Amino acid sequence: MNREILRLTLPALGTLVAEPLFRILDTAMVGHLGADILAGLGVGSTILTTAVALMIFLAYATTPAVARYVGAGRMGEAIQAGISGIYLAALIGVLIALLLALIPGLLVGFFLDGQSLAGRSAHTYLIISSAGVPAILITFAASGLVRGLQDTLTPLLISGAGFACNAVLNAIFIYGLGWGIAGSATGTVIAEWGMAAALVWHINKKARATRASWRPSLRGIKASGIGGSWLLLRTLTLRVCTVLAVVAATQHSTQAAAGFQIINSVFMLLAFIFDSLAIACQALIGKTLGASDKVLTQKIVRRVALWGVYSGIIAGVLVALGANFLGAIFTADQAVLVILPQAFITLAILQPLCAIVFIYDGVLIGAGDNKYLGLAGIFNLCCYSPAFALLVYNLQLDAGYYLSFNILAIMGVYMVSRLATLGLRVRSEKWLKFGIVR
Repeated sequence: MNREILRLTLPALGTLVAEPLFRILDTAMVGHLGADILAGLGVGSTILTTAVALMIFLAYATTPAVARYVGAGRMGEAIQAGISGIYLAALIGVLIALLLALIPGLLVGFFLDGQSLAGRSAHTYLIISSAGVPAILITFAASGLVRGLQDTLTPLLISGAGFACNAVLNAIFIYGLGWGIAGSATGTVIAEWGMAAALVWHINKKARATRASWRPSLRGIKASGIGGSWLLLRTLTLRVCTVLAVVAATQHSTQAAAGFQIINSVFMLLAFIFDSLAIACQALIGKTLGASDKVLTQKIVRRVALWGVYSGIIAGVLVALGANFLGAIFTADQAVLVILPQAFITLAILQPLCAIVFIYDGVLIGAGDNKYLGLAGIFNLCCYSPAFALLVYNLQLDAGYYLSFNILAIMGVYMVSRLATLGLRVRSEKWLKFGIVR
């Protein structure tokens, strides 16, 4: 059991870390251009990430759906289900890209003065980055399909190549050609399209081997959309909380906004590390439920939850040890650096809690318990709202204390609420549904 979890988790870790590494690389390279430009990157990337993250259901709904067919021994239908998800991803991606490109000023205006250096930087980053949205969503769906086939190594190799390409292109465009934040966005877009193309090419080989058709199926696309609608609601509530935290930081000061961008980049990296265990859980549980194996399903849940607790403790210790020097990786601005150590300690303390929340989330996604996740998300958002109100009320706090207060609200109060709703559901076993669920 441990070997199977590890086989899926380690490659999934590399794949999931690729996207936040893109943003961390952007933050590190752009951070040395100044605090105003870094704050602009923070707002631009938050808007982009919000639009993209809402569509993560394209991967999370595809993985367990494909895995159930694999568990039932129906490989051709497994691939066909994933192909429908890819078409849905391409359609949604084009629509989101057009929206972001048409109203960037309006979106940036919610956070910053559009005429300021930070506002102009966010505007530039958002317009260019919108071209990569279809590629990101296609990569989501294609990766979900491949993971459902119990293969997490292929997405890892493709993501690794994409990250290397992004690093080289960013260095050339930002510093070599002097494009600044525009160069950062351009390099990332090129890398994202390369990753999408590589995954589709790989899936095409699988489709030919099983005689699965690439012909668009309106029924299949509709089923993928309906199946992921509750996960969309769940993800929307997650992103609303994150956006509110960014709004609070930008309302306080440029230093708090830049600091939150750095802390949030590190948090997203850690979150994707925990989510690699959740991805393994999704694939394995989808397969065992498709094979109607209750005993093995429950064993997987217990084992992965234990791994989650251990990984959270390790992550917390590492962040705490690096609290005094991690900030220097991202910026040289002393006003920002001085407020970061306390914030990193707060982040470190909360990591075990965050880890188990991500694991339980993966259990229920793997079981296709999407409606419960959507409704629980609304409840969790309501629990977070008072914490956000306190943030807005206490804007007079010192930037360092305020940043830590913000982190405690978004990752403490909110995560406790999520742990309660997810933990109760997992213990109830109402999520256990065997065979092919339509």
